[in-house]
Parts: sequence; structure tokens; C-alpha cells
Amino acid sequence: MAMWGSGRRYRSRLLTYFMAFGTVFITIAMVQYPKEAFDSAIMGLNLWWNVVFPSLLPFFILSEILMGLGVVHFIGALLEPLMRPVFNVPGVGAFALSMGLASGYPMDAVITSNFRKNKLCTSVEAERLLSFTNTADPLFMFGAVAVGMFGMPELGVTIALAHYLSSFVVGVIFRYHGRSRDQNTEDKQTPSGNIIVRAFRALYQARQEDRRSMGQLLGDAVKSSMNTILLIGGFIIVFSVFLRIVSVIGISALLNYAFGLTLSAIGFSTDLAPSLVSGLFEIDIGTMAASQANAPLVQKVAVAGAIIAWSGLSVHGQVASIVIESGIRMTPYIVGRFLHAILAAIFTVGLMSFGGDIISSCFSVPVLLIPPVSVNSSAFWMTRLEQTGYQLLLLIGLLTVLSFSVHCIREIRSFVRR
Repeated sequence: MAMWGSGRRYRSRLLTYFMAFGTVFITIAMVQYPKEAFDSAIMGLNLWWNVVFPSLLPFFILSEILMGLGVVHFIGALLEPLMRPVFNVPGVGAFALSMGLASGYPMDAVITSNFRKNKLCTSVEAERLLSFTNTADPLFMFGAVAVGMFGMPELGVTIALAHYLSSFVVGVIFRYHGRSRDQNTEDKQTPSGNIIVRAFRALYQARQEDRRSMGQLLGDAVKSSMNTILLIGGFIIVFSVFLRIVSVIGISALLNYAFGLTLSAIGFSTDLAPSLVSGLFEIDIGTMAASQANAPLVQKVAVAGAIIAWSGLSVHGQVASIVIESGIRMTPYIVGRFLHAILAAIFTVGLMSFGGDIISSCFSVPVLLIPPVSVNSSAFWMTRLEQTGYQLLLLIGLLTVLSFSVHCIREIRSFVRR
């Protein structure tokens, strides 16, 4: 026991030294290359202002209001019969899952953190939830990647299908995470009786416990959401500068070599190594590099799918800044991202190798997922909000139908046993 404690202190000391000297090194590099640092900071600021701010802020505010009004508790009661046996998380997890699928990262982190703060889930349940709800939004995969980067709209369905299938598989795998820490919730039985009555009762009880007026609730939602969106903007700018400095001082070359060896070992083109290096830090730059690499199409799409699933250290930094106050550990989240990336690449290769033509012929890209105008225009963002809202309602409706089906089957079995 003493040796284990000594080893832990030793690792902690090494990590402290590494972080300190690494920060000093990056600071010196920024002073040596001020133009590169400034240009990359401006690029990160533009990305935040033109893309992240208008796309996420409305849904941050909406999620806070829905939680204060008790609507999230209502959804949780309705979807408990589905989420508990499949993912071993409470029913409210379906709200985080739906918002994550519709809005993309880091929406799920914000909602999961709020769940934990409001004691709607335990810490281990929050870790499970965060491991598989951190997904890209459909607009990014269909519009930005398939159409904008690859110039092949038919790839959108394959990329999205592989992304979401692998995410659900990660969720099923992580249902076993931390079982020793919540024996009481693992064996918890779903309450019997009318599920709709329970849902309305949960809504009313949550609203009575909140007790804030609508004006105060709206003000708190806006204030909390603005703090979160500013925090995310800061991380985007920091990682934009960091990625540029790493490239300038030559560290990227070492990472290129390491990724090249890995790709060669699995039979992929080593020309995809630079895209993995960029994708390690930032999702947009990495997927763009993958689409432009000199490699077979199936390999380029597989690497792009892995990068999208990994989502980049920039997104991980945003997630960490959001959940750190809730006591949610980041290690399970990082493991989930790595597993999601591997599974997404495998699913992509499988879908393109054995079912690509069938998928392309059976599915078409939704018109609203193809950006018709500049992302800086108000028309684009109105379309974006409309599409995301539609997807959110559709996902919650689909999950509700599945939950009702599971509930009805259980009630019938219970009645037959009597």
C-alpha cells in the first residue's frame, strides 16, 4: 500500500513538472513566433464568433429553461424504461443524448454537468453518459464534411451512420463502467404504474422545488449560458494557438512519424498521418486534411470518421472546463473517445466495403443539411436552428416510442406472471 502511494506521488510530481515546463516552453515559442500566434488566435476567434456562438448559445439557454421548468424531469420519467436497461443511466440521459445528437459537442457536457449539479444522476452515471453522448451534429457530417470537404454528398449517410452506431456501442460497453460504485442503482427496478402520470408528477415536483419565477429563470439561463460559451471560446483560441505553435517548432514531424508507423501497420497510406496529427488537436483541420490526402477514398473516409469521433483535444479541453466543477472524472471520457474513434473507423470501412452502394441508393442527403448559403449569413443560421430543433423533437419522439414499447412489454409480462 505504501509503495502504491509512493508511486502515485511520484507520477503526480512528474506530471506537475511536465505541465510547468511545457507551459514555459509554449510561452517562449509564442514570444519567438508572435505573428503565427496572433494569426492563429484570430482564426480561433473567428471560428468561435461565426460558428460556435450562434449555433450553441440558443440551445444552452433552452436546456437551462427546460430543466428549470421540470420538462427534463418529465422526459426522464418517460424514458427511464429505455435508458436504464440499455445504458445503465437515468431516463434524463435521453435528453443529453438527444441534444448531443442534434447540436453536437460540447452540448452533452453542459447538460450532463447540470444533471450532476442538480443531483439528477450520480457521478458514475454522469461518466457513463458523457462517454457516448459526445457526438458530432448531422449538419457537420453531412454538410461540412461530406459536401464541403469531400464533395460527395452520398458519403454523409455512411459517415453519420458509422459515427452514431459506434457511439451507441460505446454506450452499451460503458454500462458496465463503475458497477462497484453504484450497486444500488444497477439493481434498481423501474417503478410500476402509469408512466404518463409519473412523468407529470415528476414535472410538477421539479417545478415546485425550483420555485424561480419565469423572469429569474430566463435571466439565470442567459447568464449561465454566456459564461459557458465564453469559456468555450477561450479554449478554442488557446488550442488554435497551441496547434500552430506545435506545427511551427517541429513537434508535428515527430507525431507524423509515429502515426505513419501505426497506419503502415494496419495497411493504410502513410499520407494520412498529417491529418491524424491535426485531428489529434482539432477536428475541422484534421477532417479537411484527411479529405485532401493522397490515399484511397475508403481510407480517407475512415480516418475522417475516426477524427470526428475523437473530436480533438480542443473539444476535450472545452468538456474538461465544463464538467470539472461537477466532480466528473475525465479519464473515462477520454477512453470513450478513443474507443469511439476506433469503432467509427471500423464501421466506416465495413459500410463502405460491403454496403456502400446499398446505403447510397436507399438514403439521400436531407436538403437542409447541405449549406445553401455562407455560414456567416443569418439565413444559414436560421436554417441551422430550424433543422436542429426538428432533429431534437424527432429524436426525443423516437426514444419515447421505444421507451413506451419497453414499458408496455414489462407491464404485460408482469400481468401474465400474476
